[in-house]
Amino acid sequence: MTMKVNRGYTGIPSFMRQRIALDPAEWTEAKIGILGVPFDEGSPFLPGSRMGPRGIREHSLRFPYGDPLYDPDTGEEYLGEELKRGLIVDCGDIDIRPANPARTFELITEKVRAMLDAGLMPVTLGGDHSITYPVFEAFDTPLHVIQFDAHQDYAEVTEDLNRTNSHAFRHITGMDTCLSLTQVGIRGLRTTKAHVDELRAKGHRVVAMTETRALGAEGIAALLPEGSDVYVTIDVDALDLSIVPGCVSGEPDGMTFRQLMEALKAIATRHRIRGFDFVEVNPPLDIGTGATSYLGALVVAGFLGFISNQPWWAEIRDAAAVPA
Repeated sequence: MTMKVNRGYTGIPSFMRQRIALDPAEWTEAKIGILGVPFDEGSPFLPGSRMGPRGIREHSLRFPYGDPLYDPDTGEEYLGEELKRGLIVDCGDIDIRPANPARTFELITEKVRAMLDAGLMPVTLGGDHSITYPVFEAFDTPLHVIQFDAHQDYAEVTEDLNRTNSHAFRHITGMDTCLSLTQVGIRGLRTTKAHVDELRAKGHRVVAMTETRALGAEGIAALLPEGSDVYVTIDVDALDLSIVPGCVSGEPDGMTFRQLMEALKAIATRHRIRGFDFVEVNPPLDIGTGATSYLGALVVAGFLGFISNQPWWAEIRDAAAVPA
């Protein structure tokens, strides 16, 4: 048999070349589900983030196939068991209903709920940030929410405007399942003082960039009680404008890649991650190398790697190996 080389430009672009499983009946042995939501009708400026899931998947093909991910800086290996045992499945994309966001959001919630019912931890690739609302709506268990973002996305809901990427966290903080919201990396002159004051008055946290730097990774993770159940949402514009050319809403003075990854590692170490999303990669705006899509693939794979090395995750993962 001819050995497969698996260059990054060959093959069907499932996330990290993992098995495509569109039917819930195929999810039985898995523990992590990748879901694409190619929706950008919530973006009021420039379209294009609908292509984010495809771009991130394509650049995830560049990772070595069949071996654990390895960080030469720390000497750590990640996702060895998950990759070896086929515990990650790519659940495909939501079948978007163009010009009908209400129905699209229903489909997102239904799909994520099915993933949760099947025992999968959902990892969602956006799409614009409006999608976090229907994703989070699928969770029945109360969770703390940590949002890495340049912007609060806390605009008032009106009859005319209610499902843009500026509304997700107004919806989410109104749910009984949201125990708290911690916004990290907020900055720029597009932030509204009234929104900051309102969230803080309701007991939520708004952590601007100066405080983000002062807290560091461990300080950010320590904002929640040890061992909290957490949902994490990551907008690519949490990172500095200079490193995310394929982002419509980038802001200067943002987090570095290392700052973000160290914070995600500290959160995974200190808390139980029940799901996460990565949103707002806009491939049509990106440079020719697809740098922002590749960065997205790195963040998603890296965060999964941090999760996979935690004792709390090992209990969940190894339960898959126990005969019923």
